[in-house]
Amino acid sequence: MGLNGVLPEGNYADCANGHRMHYLDVGEGPVVVFLHGSGPGASGHSNFKGNYLWLVEQGYRCLVLDLVGFGFSDKPDDVDHPLSFFVECVKQTLDVIGVKNCAVVGNSLGGAIAIGLALECPKLVEKLILLAPGGMSPTEEYMEMSGMLKMIEVYGSGEPITAEVMKELFSFGLMHDPKYATDELVAERLQIMEIMNFHVMMTMQIPHLVEKLPELACPVLAFWGTNERMMPDSGILGLAKNCENLKMILVSECGHWVQVEHEEMFNRESLEFLS
Repeated sequence: MGLNGVLPEGNYADCANGHRMHYLDVGEGPVVVFLHGSGPGASGHSNFKGNYLWLVEQGYRCLVLDLVGFGFSDKPDDVDHPLSFFVECVKQTLDVIGVKNCAVVGNSLGGAIAIGLALECPKLVEKLILLAPGGMSPTEEYMEMSGMLKMIEVYGSGEPITAEVMKELFSFGLMHDPKYATDELVAERLQIMEIMNFHVMMTMQIPHLVEKLPELACPVLAFWGTNERMMPDSGILGLAKNCENLKMILVSECGHWVQVEHEEMFNRESLEFLS
C-alpha cells in the first residue's frame, strides 16, 4: 500500500447529495475516522500513513477519508465549500459505510470538520482527537502567519506547483524539521495535484468555532506544535479554555504536523486516549 509515493486507492461512497467520496477502510474493531488537512495535493493517506496503519495493528478499524475537493474524492467546481458542506459529505459517507459511532481524528481543516461533525451528530462522535484544528482564531490572525502567507503565495501565483515548490512549502509551512518533507510525500501530493482544481481552496469558509466548543459532548485530546507557522497561538487558549473534557499536549520542536514529526508519541497518546 502506498509504495514509492503512490497513493493507495480504496473504496468509494455515493453520497445522498450526489457527490462521490473516496476512503480507505482497513482493520477490524472500534471505528476511528481520519480527516486530513487542506493544501495542494492533500489526501487522507499522505496525512496519516504513519498513524492509521499502526492503529490497525492495535485492533482498530480505520476509515481514512479524502475530503471533498481533495484526494480521489469528487472535486466539484460549481459549489462553495463552507464548513457545513464538508461536514455533510463526511456524515453521508459514514452513513453509506454504516458507521453508527466512532472516534474522529482531525488535522487542521479536518480538525474543524471533526468539531463540526461532533456538534451536529453527538451520538455518532464518541471521542475527538484534534491536531491544531482550524476555526480556533479570527480570520485576520491566520493572514498574519508566515506559513499561511506562503500557501497563499503558492496558490495565487498562477504558476504550476512543481516538486521543488511543494517541497519548499512543506518544509517551511508545515514542519519544524524540513527532513520530513520527503520525496515520497511530494510524489503523493503531486499525484493528487494532477487531478485537483483550486476551487476548493478558493471557496473554503471555516467559521470561528471557539464559542461552540462548550457544546461538545465528548472527550477531546488535542495536540499543538509550538513552532506552528500556519495556526495562530491564540488557538491554543481558545481550545484550552472552552473544551470541558480536554487533555491538551503542547509539543516542542514541532510545526503543523504533530502526527508526522512526532509520530510515535502521537500514536501512543492516541491509543491511550482511545482505549
